[in-house]
Amino acid sequence: MSEMEGVMMKPVLLAALMMLAAPALAQERPVPPPAKVTYVHAGTLLDRPGQPPRRAATIIIRDGKIAEVRDGYAAPEAGATLIDLKDRFVLPGLIDMHVHLWGIGGDPMRARLGRLNRDSFDEMVEAQKNARATLEAGFTTVRDLGGEPRGVRALRDAIDAGDIAGPTIINAGRMVSVTGGHGDGTNGLAEDFADAVHAHQINTCDGPDDCRRAVRMQIGLGAQVIKFAATGGVLSNVAGGLGRQMTAEEMRTLIDTAHAFGRKVAAHSHAGAGTDAALEAGVDTIDHGTFIDDKTVALFKAKGAWLVPTMIAPVTALAQARSGVLPPATIPKAEAAAAAAFESHKRAIAAGVKIAFGTDSGVSRHGDNAKEFALMVRAGMTPAAAIRAATIDAADALGRKDQIGSIEAGKAADIVAVAGDPTVDVTRLESVDFVMRHGVTVKQRGQRQSFPAN
Repeated sequence: MSEMEGVMMKPVLLAALMMLAAPALAQERPVPPPAKVTYVHAGTLLDRPGQPPRRAATIIIRDGKIAEVRDGYAAPEAGATLIDLKDRFVLPGLIDMHVHLWGIGGDPMRARLGRLNRDSFDEMVEAQKNARATLEAGFTTVRDLGGEPRGVRALRDAIDAGDIAGPTIINAGRMVSVTGGHGDGTNGLAEDFADAVHAHQINTCDGPDDCRRAVRMQIGLGAQVIKFAATGGVLSNVAGGLGRQMTAEEMRTLIDTAHAFGRKVAAHSHAGAGTDAALEAGVDTIDHGTFIDDKTVALFKAKGAWLVPTMIAPVTALAQARSGVLPPATIPKAEAAAAAAFESHKRAIAAGVKIAFGTDSGVSRHGDNAKEFALMVRAGMTPAAAIRAATIDAADALGRKDQIGSIEAGKAADIVAVAGDPTVDVTRLESVDFVMRHGVTVKQRGQRQSFPAN
């Protein structure tokens, strides 16, 4: 055989060897497991909040996602699991735009007393308990707006991996704050302790360039959303009120930086001057919005920003302050916030400002999130509008309307059910007795299910 003939034979031999090996390779290739299929029979189904509910419907779920919604009760296919909710009102999993899962929630005295003898390991245990309570209350997605960055990220990822029961978490890490502002952890500390804390803080900033660094630092630590303190806060252990704390340049720089990284931005804001400046700078959500006037309403509508009212927070904080479990510096701030918040939120709702559901749970108890609905209705929302604020509208505010917020083909199988009609009596949502997240049932007939599922 000539050298040229040998060169020509090599591709032929290689092709023949590949053909011989193909059956063996096919046998070694793992066979994918069959799809996990669940049929849910819903007596009443609010599949698209904002539209009328459907009667007698079947939701078909394949591998954690909605595959189809049919009218009537379809017979399940072979091998499928059937969940009978014919006597229940079924709706999408609820979304809370403002929680703090990290640490002890709703018990400020216990949190203060444990400040020196508890560390991040203890806080992680609390965070897992808080996540489970939140999920079992029907909230399948939350935006966590302040906690230990590494711990919350670990919790988020463990939930996504199916190792821990909890809601989907969109996390912010630490709140970006000016020195001495609401997010400065040195507030109220003795000087020696303050110096030690300040040396390790990465979320405080002063001036536009420093605020750009602080945003990038939070993103580097895994933040999926950025939160900053536009104003003072009720729970800061420092006197000084609820006024504006950041300059317009600082706000604009940090918002532009976050947006450049594809992150939405939430502003903790009470005073009107802080809220107006944050809206002018292009913030995505105003959280709290305690002092809102007609100018602020006009800015909300012009900018297309969302208000996350957290109505239960000032009510809870005022009760805590008056009972003595919060530091004395918080009392006048709690009084001022509680007095103004309801009328401000009522004004915004009446004017058609876009509202997304949020509670600030961690101030109030985790698992009590649905108590916010009654306060929203009291401020002028219909029950149907309040439900929409916690489903499709909250999903829109998160930038995840294509993934969650309604029961439609292609979206995550996040589903809850209650007895009675919450579009008539919104307090029905305070007693969710069925919860499914990503196709996994975690609560049925009011009973906790084993997790991970058998």
